[in-house]
Formats: sequence, structure tokens, C-alpha cells
Amino acid sequence: MKAEFATIENTVDLLTYIAEEISLNFDQWESRYARGPSLYFLVVSRVRVDSFVDQLGTNRWPVETARRLPDDFTPAVQAAEEVAFDCDGAIIVAADGTFQEQMVRVRSSAAETTAEIQYADWMSAKQMSALEASVRDGVLAAVTLSEETGRVTRFKNGSYNGYQSEAIGGRWRVETPETVSVSAPEGGT
Repeated sequence: MKAEFATIENTVDLLTYIAEEISLNFDQWESRYARGPSLYFLVVSRVRVDSFVDQLGTNRWPVETARRLPDDFTPAVQAAEEVAFDCDGAIIVAADGTFQEQMVRVRSSAAETTAEIQYADWMSAKQMSALEASVRDGVLAAVTLSEETGRVTRFKNGSYNGYQSEAIGGRWRVETPETVSVSAPEGGT
């Protein structure tokens, strides 16, 4: 069962704004040879998620720079810029906006959990992982920034809203986002 938290939408919005800010500040999305920034935030209802994640080496979120949203929003953008170019893996964020230091690799879900998920052809491994993770117990949402295109995508309960880099940052997203909603499989969450 997925719990609802009063702060979850605010936390997901702030993480989305961070990803959008970094996407907008990178001006080489059209360059075939440039490697763009990449982010994967995983918002969880409880910090203990070791049943489906593994530590990812020395990749870490700089908690000394930004520990918690919304208090540390500007420092969080600075920390995310650092992480987006230098680290790989998911950044665990508690429902209250507290960042966990250790970055992680999210293990694939069981086939029965992901049977009803619809992947888009533009999704890379990071986006597919975030979509799969979004149907797990204890995962409230995920936000990604694609290093290939600058697309910022929000995932929740097996659905996603994606914004191409040219469509973000406008007056409240004038463009209509690509949205896909899929019912979670029986027993999946």
C-alpha cells in the first residue's frame, strides 16, 4: 500500500525544479559529442530501502552542501549540478525532503510487478528503472533528467509526465506534457 504524505507533492515539485534548472543551464543538448547532466531522484516513504537497492560505490550526494528541501533549495541546485556531471545512480530522498548521502543502484523489479508497465521508446535504462521503481512499495515518486536530451520526467505509480528540454522552464509549461497512465498490476502496489 502506498502512503500519502502532505509534503510529497512539494518535494517532487522541488526536485523537478532542480532537474529543470540544470537542464536549462546546459546549452549543448544539440551537440552529438557532449555528455549532458544526468539525475535520478527516488522519493521514498522510509529511508530503509535496502530490499531493492545496492550502494553504488563512492557515488554520494553532498549532504554537507544540501541536506533537506525546501530549506536548502539553492544549495541543493548546486549539489545537484555537481552530482549530475560526476556521479551515477539514484539519489534517495525521504518524503520530508531529506537527502541520503549514499547514492544507489535500483534492482530490477520482478516480472509480475512490471508486467503492465508501458515503456516509451525514448526511455534509457535510468528512465525504465525509475518507471519500474515507481510501482514498488515504499517508493512515492521518481524524477529523472536525461543526459542525452535534457528531458525531465516525473514518475509515480507506473505513470510518467515527461517534458523535453525545449518545453521546460516556460510559463508553467505552456506545452502539453507527454503523459502515460497505467494501472498497477494486481498485488504490485
